Amino acid sequence: MTNSLRPHGHHRAPLPPAQQPAEGVPSPRSPQTPRAATDAAASGAKPAKQRDAFFDNAKYLAIVLVAMGHAWEPLKGQSRIIEAAYTVVYTFHMPAFIIISGYFSRSFDMRPDRLKRLVTGVAVPYILFETAYSLFDRWAGGDPSQAITLLDPWYLTWFLVALFVWRLTTPLWKLVRWPLPLALVVAVLASVSPDIGDDLDLQRVLQFLPFFVMGLFMKPEHFQLVRRREVRILSVPIFATALVVGYWAVPRMNTAWFYHRDAAQNLGAPWWAGAVMTLALFGCSLLLTACFFAWVPRRSFWFTALGAGTLYGYLLHGFLVKASEYWGWFDHPWLHKPLGEIFVTVLAAALVTALCTVPVQRIFRFAMEPRMEWAFKRDATELARERARAKA
Repeated sequence: MTNSLRPHGHHRAPLPPAQQPAEGVPSPRSPQTPRAATDAAASGAKPAKQRDAFFDNAKYLAIVLVAMGHAWEPLKGQSRIIEAAYTVVYTFHMPAFIIISGYFSRSFDMRPDRLKRLVTGVAVPYILFETAYSLFDRWAGGDPSQAITLLDPWYLTWFLVALFVWRLTTPLWKLVRWPLPLALVVAVLASVSPDIGDDLDLQRVLQFLPFFVMGLFMKPEHFQLVRRREVRILSVPIFATALVVGYWAVPRMNTAWFYHRDAAQNLGAPWWAGAVMTLALFGCSLLLTACFFAWVPRRSFWFTALGAGTLYGYLLHGFLVKASEYWGWFDHPWLHKPLGEIFVTVLAAALVTALCTVPVQRIFRFAMEPRMEWAFKRDATELARERARAKA
């Protein structure tokens, strides 16, 4: 590469075109503003690809469901209806997020700029928020024994560990012949292996893996299939049936299966139940995720831009959830009545929406997308390109 940049007479070899970093989900990156697009055009750089409103809408709606599910957790023990809704939401909200994560990781390779973004956008936020959650637990929860360790993700930070591992293994999944069946085998083996332990929350990393691998091999036309009118109509009775089944299953099923964080033996079930439940839940999750995607709007709304800030909402709302648990906010009896449950649901949606907004992104950008130029070598090609632009 160095030789190709040396002058030969009065001519220089052309520089390779600038490449855009790989996108990831959930992503804190904001959509390109018109001014940025104008500046890019003026400098001769290739403008960033425009965001797809469908995926931003899907991410925003999924993060709202995540927050609602966490708000329902203290209420579900006294309301069978809430627990049924909780069960249905937990069947598909994280699979939907993870499938989109895989879809936008298709171009990931070991190119330096993509590795850099993986470190600054996933690894560093994990370190910072894992530390912050542990300190918050010591202060608000009054648990001085809460250790600060990066090997045992606490609460929401498991997703960052999983995304880091999944994305690093992306080239491997592109290489093997039957990636999805292999990922399902890995998930099944994890579900029957109680000795895996809690390190890096590997149970969740491995049991949710098939959804990420599926996203890696999805194409735009696959999302078009589930957005057809007939699929939207069919999704209504499917969701209604899921709620009825969820209501029936409340006293008969352990909801811990939906967290994918334990082996079957840890849940008091025989080992073979892990394989059966992993495959059954994978099928149910895909069906409900398809129904969810069918109802995600494809055009822009007031909340579409918030899809770029879902990682902010995801990580920050956990502090409010834990604060409500530590300080007994749900101890008020009226919150366990129908009007109180509706109030909690609406409040959770409003709070996580606020946490995805641009002002919140500006405040916490230092933790979510640090630049860290001091930590990385400058790419020789990019330096040469900057010098060429300066001389032009």
